[in-house]
Amino acid sequence: MKIKIDENLPINVVDLFRSDGHDVESVYSENIQGCSDQILMRKCQEEGRVIITLDYDFSNIIAYPPEKSEGVIVLRAKEQSKDAVLKVVRDLLPRLAGEFFPGQLWIVEENRIRIRSKE
Repeated sequence: MKIKIDENLPINVVDLFRSDGHDVESVYSENIQGCSDQILMRKCQEEGRVIITLDYDFSNIIAYPPEKSEGVIVLRAKEQSKDAVLKVVRDLLPRLAGEFFPGQLWIVEENRIRIRSKE
């Protein structure tokens, strides 16, 4: 899966996704930190990448319709600590391979995943 990691996630997240075999770029590696959400989403659309972020604004399906992109994954840890976020990512990784499809919005919490699909 082609992924772009938002700037609000620990850099270790990049390593976790890469070690799981994903094609990963980050906002930092592309030196676009601080860009608007709209620009970030457009860049993901152009590159065919799923955005992974802590920014709940991306869950707004009116502003960012997931079906017009490769998809959106919003991570929601009870604590915003590095360890809590990394745990959510580790729990997410095994589910991605067979369950995530282009155009979906996933809101990934510590104990559940809410999925919004076009259908």
